[in-house]
Amino acid sequence: MLDQNSQPLTDPSITRLTDRMAAALDLPTIKVNVFEIEAVNGLAAPDGRIFLTRGFLNRKARGEVTAEELASVIAHELGHVALGHTRRRMIDFTGQNAVFVMLSALLNRFIPFLGIWIANLISAALMARMSRRDEFEADAYASALLIKAGIGTAPQKSLFRKLQALTANAGAGIPAWLLSHPKTEERIRAIEAAELRWTSP
Repeated sequence: MLDQNSQPLTDPSITRLTDRMAAALDLPTIKVNVFEIEAVNGLAAPDGRIFLTRGFLNRKARGEVTAEELASVIAHELGHVALGHTRRRMIDFTGQNAVFVMLSALLNRFIPFLGIWIANLISAALMARMSRRDEFEADAYASALLIKAGIGTAPQKSLFRKLQALTANAGAGIPAWLLSHPKTEERIRAIEAAELRWTSP
């Protein structure tokens, strides 16, 4: 389904930032795909590919999120891949993301009002096994990468604060990658504490 309903990301304002992250990682490029569904989400497939949903890009087009904030999503997903989270648990953060977005797309087609709610319940049950440590680790990886690329962590923190409102407005519920995860303020405090450690003499 991912292969059939996705295409390479070509938005120059985002690819300019992924090029900076690739240079920081000493990689030739970071390939990102657009998954053609309206849910607001980012995910890393079990094979390590990174996806942003069309719903996320549509919100950028409306000025609700910035290219830098979407770069922070990409950096977080890269963290899960680089730290081995996706290999360690095929149905973890990434696999459950895929379950959520695919179930949302499928169920919402047949049960327009309840489909996303049911998808949320199923994915939430799966996510109960997820490790909070993995999320903090991926956040820290993203922070370090964003700093090294000269983007900084402000977009990472601002996106965390925006996501619940964005998805509530969309009627799509909280993104799968926030369910059963550390609370927003806990994640922001952890990012700021890491920055303090990194910058202290």
